[in-house]
This record gives sequence, structure tokens and C-alpha cells, in this order.
Amino acid sequence: MLTYRVRPQNPQAHLFTVELVIRGPVTTALQLTMPAWCPGSYMIRDFARNVVCFAAQAADGRALTLTKLDKQTWELVPGQGCIAPLIVRYQVYAWEFTVRSAHLDCTHAYFNGPSLLLQVSGHADRPCRIELLPPPGERYRDWRVATSLRALDAAPWGFGAYQADDYADLIDHPVEMGTFELISFAVRSVPHAMAISGRQRCDLERLGQDLGRVCEQHAALFGELPIDRYLFLTAAVGDGYGGLEHRFSSSLLCTRDDLPQPAGEGADAAPTEGYRRFLALCSHEYFHLWHVTRIRPAALMTGTLSAEVHTRTLWAFEGITSYYDTLALVRSGCIDTDAYLQLLAETITRVMRTPGRLVQSLAQSSFDAWTKFYRQDDNAPNAIVSYYAKGALTALALDLTIRRDTQGRVCLDDVMRALWERYGRTGVGVPERGVEAMAAQVSGLALDGFFAQALDGTTDLDLAPLLAQVGIALRLRPATGPKDLGGVVARFAPGVAKPSLAIRLSAGCADAVIQNVLSGGAGERAGLAPGDLVVAVDGLRVTAENLERRVAAAGADTAIRLHLFRRDELMELTASPAPAAADTCELMRLDPVPAGAAPAQAAWLACLA
Repeated sequence: MLTYRVRPQNPQAHLFTVELVIRGPVTTALQLTMPAWCPGSYMIRDFARNVVCFAAQAADGRALTLTKLDKQTWELVPGQGCIAPLIVRYQVYAWEFTVRSAHLDCTHAYFNGPSLLLQVSGHADRPCRIELLPPPGERYRDWRVATSLRALDAAPWGFGAYQADDYADLIDHPVEMGTFELISFAVRSVPHAMAISGRQRCDLERLGQDLGRVCEQHAALFGELPIDRYLFLTAAVGDGYGGLEHRFSSSLLCTRDDLPQPAGEGADAAPTEGYRRFLALCSHEYFHLWHVTRIRPAALMTGTLSAEVHTRTLWAFEGITSYYDTLALVRSGCIDTDAYLQLLAETITRVMRTPGRLVQSLAQSSFDAWTKFYRQDDNAPNAIVSYYAKGALTALALDLTIRRDTQGRVCLDDVMRALWERYGRTGVGVPERGVEAMAAQVSGLALDGFFAQALDGTTDLDLAPLLAQVGIALRLRPATGPKDLGGVVARFAPGVAKPSLAIRLSAGCADAVIQNVLSGGAGERAGLAPGDLVVAVDGLRVTAENLERRVAAAGADTAIRLHLFRRDELMELTASPAPAAADTCELMRLDPVPAGAAPAQAAWLACLA
């Protein structure tokens, strides 16, 4: 057995101390490896860079030799007559506030297993014991522990010893230490909880009720709940967003204002935009309980945590999940149909505003996630497409296509249940084209043409006729401003294409600093570049707030003078703004409703519980 002792030893210096005890006779050299990435995060993160000291000794106190072999691997040589157990001690600097890594200060401690816990060669399949210890000092006497690990001698929400079946199980249970609010609820008699750390004001009762309804929808879709406990770990901050799934829990990062307001402040009102976003995040990570953590790509089941693993299937695992995360909100009754269509319109808009959708296919986006999607640069909008957003639209198109062509007898829900039966319940990995094959098998349809276009092509999905089948009209119009993401309308009104440079400015900056220059636009033709600071249009000073108005006022195809700084050099360029592209989605309920559209829409959005 391996024993890990983890203590937030020095919160002021953001240092965790870890003691690893390796029991049993050890006669040959061992390799100790810090993972380079964590499951669910398709980006090399090089956690070993945060290890700041390293030492090893035998049970009799004799120092043992440690040799670093590469950026993340150390070799431990026991030596002649070495007395077990071997003890390895190291410290980890923890100051990255994400759901994938580790963070420690005087207010809380958090770690995701791969960022803190070494893997020991030859011991990966052995049971593990982890002892979670409090920081030293009286100021931390009120701290508790939130984790989905199975307790050995630890009290509920307490410090002490926990257990894991093996190393893979050990690193699949993130840990939060500190003071936090707790919400408890049950789904199909299985205990669920959410621990919320950070300053916040939240209607805990409403959040618990809404989460229960959303979780029940997912359980109803798959027909079972394959867990005996579940924990949402939520960190509320001033501005943040992110999530990471685990087999019995998820880690979430949210903006504190996105949480539901306490009673007396609109508790019975419809969810705000921020609360919808948070519920969708919870829904997304909970859906992964089945789809990703148990229905898994075969490629990710055979790979290691030290190198990239490429697969073309991320569009299905993240894209289908992104489709169902908001669909579950309307099916559960947490939002109404118009709110759901608003979210759908915004997703369509985001995809349409990405010129890279015409360059990179969805399968390529999945395969290159390590090097492109998670390492975006200033040219990313022109070169890549999100397998989350376009993957969600592909799932929508697949669902509506199957419903239409089978006259409603089959839908994507049936495909997901079949994937669960064949792969999730058996532990067999999904092959590279396994999702496509299952969709064809369950529906009985010839879907090769659909997938050739949606996954391997770069033409836009033709969503309008599919949505019309469920009583919804779609149109694209020019944006009215940078914050216009489209939405639901009672009727379509004429759109006005304002003159535009087709650039995006850096968010949160008062000055007009260019972040992206979109391919084929007036800004690119004029020679603008990312990082340029535009200071004047036709001799008048501009800021981030008024640049767009200045450009629009000049009129389309009218030459304007731009003064800007590129690095520290003042430059003058001439641009001819062109009408803004029709890239903003509006959805409208059809009136009158076509024959059959009303029941088709009802079946699509129906509660499954």
C-alpha cells in the first residue's frame, strides 16, 4: 500500500507538504512521476514545475539517492540493505486558482490529485491511503474537508485518513479544505452535496432544489445512477468560470454573482443570465458522470498522463455534453422554452463569428485540442473552431435529423442510452468512430453523409430546416454592437449592416487595443494587427467604447485614416470599412405552427423524469 500525507504546511507561502510512504520490500530502483496533465483537461500543464524540494530516506533515517530523469520523473535508488518503508518528502507551490491544479492561501486549500500526488512505478494498481492534515496554527481550527474520497477514520467533512482503490482512483477525487457552505440533497436516494467556498450570498435552498431537478433529468435519460455519492466542489470568486468532471464529483469555478440571490431578492423569479450559466456548468459536469468518466474514448483509456493523447472524438464527448447541459435545464423546468432558445441562439452566434469554422473541421478541432484549442493565440478565431460549441450544434442537428427521419420513433436520447449499455456499463472504450456507428445502428438511418459534412467538412450546418420542423425559425443578421449575441424575438425585423473593420478589442481595456483581426475583413485589408493600439479615426481620438461608432459614422466603403501605435511606433493606415457580416442568430417561434411541429417540439423538450 502507498500512503500519502498531505498538509497545507505554509499557507502564507502557498506550500503544500506531501509525505509519500512506500511500504513492502523495495530492492530495485523506483521511478516517481508527476503527471503532465489531468484527465478531462486536454492540455499539457507540467505540474512538476511546482515541486520546490525533494528528499527521500529509508525507515532508519538513511538518506536515499534521488536522480531527476526528465522534467517530471525522479528515480529513487534504495541501495544495499535499505530498510523499508521508504519515505519521500516534497513540497509543491500552489498558487494557480483553477479546477485543474492546486491553490493554497490563508482562506482555503484546494488540490486536484495530479497536481500534487506522485505516481510510483510498479505500484499504480495498489490500494492507496491518503491522510489529509490541517494547517498548523489556531487560526485554522474551523477548517473542514470536502472530498468524494471514501473515509477510513475521518469524520464527515473532517480531516483524517481516506482510501482509494489505486492511483487512478486516488487522483480522481479533488479536495477542498477550509470554511465552506454545504447544500445536501438526494437524487434517486443517492446523497448529493455541494460545498461552496469563497465569499458569496446565495439562496442555498433554491440552488439545492434546482440542482436536484437537473441531476434527475440526466439520471432519467440514462435510466440509472451509477454512483453511491456525489459532490460538487464550487469556488465562488469575483470573476471566474470553469469546471472539471470526476467519477464521483466535479470541481467548479464561478462568479459569485452568478449564484441565485437569497430569499427576498427575487428568489422566485426566473433565473438570471448568470444563474443560467452556472446551472448549465453544473449540468455539464454532472452529465460527464456518464459521458466521459464512464463512456470513455478508447484512446484516453490506453494513454498515459505524461504525454498528449490524440482523438477525433472530443466533438462527441464535449459537444454532446454541451448540447445536453442546457437541454436538461428546460426539460427540468429550471428555465422556460424562450430562455433555452436564447441560449441556443447565442451558441449559434458564437460559432458563426468564428472564421476558423471554415478552415478547421470538427474532427480536426478534436484531434488538435492539445496544441490549438487549449493554446490559443491572436489568430485563433481565424484558424480553429470550438468542438464544444460546434459540437453542441452538431448534436442538435443529429438529434433533430434522427427525430425527423424516424418520424419521432428514435432520438439522440436513445443513442446515448445505447452508448451507456455497450460502453459505459462494460468499461469498454469507445472507438474513434464508435459514436457515429452507434447513431446509425440505433436510428437505422444512413448517416454517413451527415457525419461527412458535420465532422470532416467545413461548411456550415444547415440548421434552419431542422428547427423549422419543431416550429422555430432561424435567421442571421448583422450585430448591433459587440455585446449583441442574438436571441429570441417575437418577429424578425430588418437588420442594418453597419460599417465595420471586422476586429475584436481586448476585453476590459479602456483603450482600443486590438485582440483579433478577423480574416477577410476590412481591418485585415488595411494592415491592422493584434496588439495595435488605435488612438484616432480621421483625426479624432477614440477609445474602446467609441471606436465602433466612429467607424460606423464614416459610412461603408468610405476610406478613413487610422492612427495607431504598434509597439512604440506611431503609424497611419487607411481602411475602407465594409458592412458587418450577418453572423448574429435570432430564433422565432413560427406562427402559425406547421403541422406536426408542436408535438415534435414538445417531444424534443419534454421532461424525462
